Amino acid sequence: MIELKIKLLDESLRMPRYQHEGDAGLDLSSRIDFTLEPGERATVPTGIAVAIPRGYAGFVLIRSGLAARHGISCVNSPGLIDAGYRGEIAVVMINTDKREPLQIKRGDRIAQLVIQKIEEAV
Repeated sequence: MIELKIKLLDESLRMPRYQHEGDAGLDLSSRIDFTLEPGERATVPTGIAVAIPRGYAGFVLIRSGLAARHGISCVNSPGLIDAGYRGEIAVVMINTDKREPLQIKRGDRIAQLVIQKIEEAV
């Protein structure tokens, strides 16, 4: 287990957490209300910044329920967060459904952050 430092950039949002013991990903929430129209993409702020230790990377993935039920995907799936990045994590979402818009409310869980050990190539 590693220590992951998380900074809330918006104190009114809750700290990311694992929904269940043993889960691989921390739930990330939307910092804003928005509607994602069919075929539209949006960069959605999460209101957090992290300090990932050297030798690890973060991978951002859309929550499986959004993908399965609404056709939502992460454009750069998975989104990669390098250990040196300290800015706000954002999720680049796209609505692949041809008919239905998706409404997201501030605080809704939209993605998961998985921290994984990496090897550097030589």
